[in-house]
Amino acid sequence: MEIKLTRAATNRTRPEDSALGFGQVFTDHMFVMDYSKDAGWHDARIVPYADFSIAPSAMVLHYGQAIFEGLKAYKTPDKKICLFRPRDNFERMNRSAKGLCIPEIDVDFVMKALKQLILLEEKWIPETLGTSLYIRPTIIATDPFLGVRASNTYKFFIILSSVGAYYAEGLNPVKIWVEKHYVRAVRGGVGEFKTAGNYAASLIASEKAKKEGYAQVLWLDAIERKYIEEVGAMNIFFLMKDELVTPNLSGSILPGITRYSVITLAKKWGMAMNERKISIDEVFEAHASGRLLEVFGSGTAAVISPVGEIRYGEKKISIGDGTPGKTAMKFYDALTAIQYGKAEDTENWIQVIG
Repeated sequence: MEIKLTRAATNRTRPEDSALGFGQVFTDHMFVMDYSKDAGWHDARIVPYADFSIAPSAMVLHYGQAIFEGLKAYKTPDKKICLFRPRDNFERMNRSAKGLCIPEIDVDFVMKALKQLILLEEKWIPETLGTSLYIRPTIIATDPFLGVRASNTYKFFIILSSVGAYYAEGLNPVKIWVEKHYVRAVRGGVGEFKTAGNYAASLIASEKAKKEGYAQVLWLDAIERKYIEEVGAMNIFFLMKDELVTPNLSGSILPGITRYSVITLAKKWGMAMNERKISIDEVFEAHASGRLLEVFGSGTAAVISPVGEIRYGEKKISIGDGTPGKTAMKFYDALTAIQYGKAEDTENWIQVIG
């Protein structure tokens, strides 16, 4: 399939790296293609970034058929453009597509389209350590129909955003709130897919946590309300004296790309890495006995996010001394060194595109 290019009439200037936040600055162009049952995926095009026109009856607005991904492009000191595990993101997108009855994409083709788009928008890639070009591929259902079924038409698009650090406070430990009342997902549902509805389900607890001064919500399982699942925007890890633990993928936890990367590095470094059930009570007991050494999250946006405080009802624990833990920093430094081309990519995670 040919990729048609329509250039923007005017090219805007990227803000200074120091002025970048997260998810607010978008590039001049985007990639778009459409799907119909008769034509399959078709009309691939790179066009100026602009609003879409969709019917008020478009099925995505009523029945929630929407999936997306998040990945990043980095500029190395020698001006190369690197993508971190991009195929893994598009393969995960296809798993989400299957889960929501959305037609799958051709991973090789969308990789080609993404590379073409990024090369066109190279000036939007910031170069300061900690900054990057955030990539958001998305698929939405577009049938103008009010009725509960899978759509027959879809729109796939990729938009790009120059970003700074995910947290304005930087890599300082964040405070997380354990949600006791609301649940995010249940086994057998769509919790393991990266779909818009999962994030909508998290908002009410997130707003409650923010009012209490907490940056993220730590979700418990929906059945017993005691086993830890994931944080709102991250997977979660607990460093004990004798093991590094992360909740096992149970069908309601997003299989994070950064999570896989942390697990791979932990095993490579000879750490006792365990994917298993871990209850919130075990975490508090490990803290009381001195076994809990560090807690940190992992995700594309923040890479590694140290946790300094956990609140569960009226109980509260502090982890560490208010600074990022040594193990969290070791993972952060290792991953960012690979992403920014400052360390050897022994795992073949990086794709250089220019």
